[in-house]
Amino acid sequence: MTSSELWTRATADRYDAEESEMSSAPVLVPTVAFLAGLAGVGPALEFAIGTGRVGIPLRERGVPVAGIELSEHMAAVLRRKVDEDTLPVAIGDMATTTVPGEFTLVYLVYNTITNLLTQDEQVECFRNAARHLAPGGRFVIELGVPPLRFLPPGQVAVPFDVSEGHLGFDTFDLVEQILVSHHLTRDGDDGRYRRGASRHRYAWPAELDLMARIAGLELERRVADWDGAPFTQDSTKHISVWRKPA
Repeated sequence: MTSSELWTRATADRYDAEESEMSSAPVLVPTVAFLAGLAGVGPALEFAIGTGRVGIPLRERGVPVAGIELSEHMAAVLRRKVDEDTLPVAIGDMATTTVPGEFTLVYLVYNTITNLLTQDEQVECFRNAARHLAPGGRFVIELGVPPLRFLPPGQVAVPFDVSEGHLGFDTFDLVEQILVSHHLTRDGDDGRYRRGASRHRYAWPAELDLMARIAGLELERRVADWDGAPFTQDSTKHISVWRKPA
């Protein structure tokens, strides 16, 4: 059983509304363009496809897309948008679940590899990507850089959003490499806030490179965003591309 926390029906039903910024054109257009350029004629496989935020527009771009998703509730939201023949989805975890065929691109966006809470499972995720890739195919991960530089001695929390409708901060277990994202989200106009939290295992770019080597993949490119800005010591996230040797 995967260590990933299972998304509930209530969470799945409100996911698109709460992540509307991530579905906006300034975010999705460069994301889809980057992935389509790597996929070529495809097909592509999205790990943790969720409600189809990226997979559906990539399919509309002309790239055949399949998905793997742990939460049946998230997949049900996707299914309201597109049928199984257009975008097939297998229910299961991204570390061990397999689907038929070979793919020119396997991708995992928006920090989702951190849903796997152990290093062993994250390694298996890389192995599963390699298992699905055709020779010469690429595995892409979008992942934030752990903001540990903001932690002075004795502090374990870093805020990441302080806005009118949402308060968010991460707390860190520096030994186990576990962060917990805490959310206070305003529901409606009555001033009430809904509290939620999710656990994640953060990993550094160099650690991911070693996982890729274990899986037989080679680092091809690392940039700071979907527009291809250079990755530097001040970058808050990275887009990493590993290639399966031909």
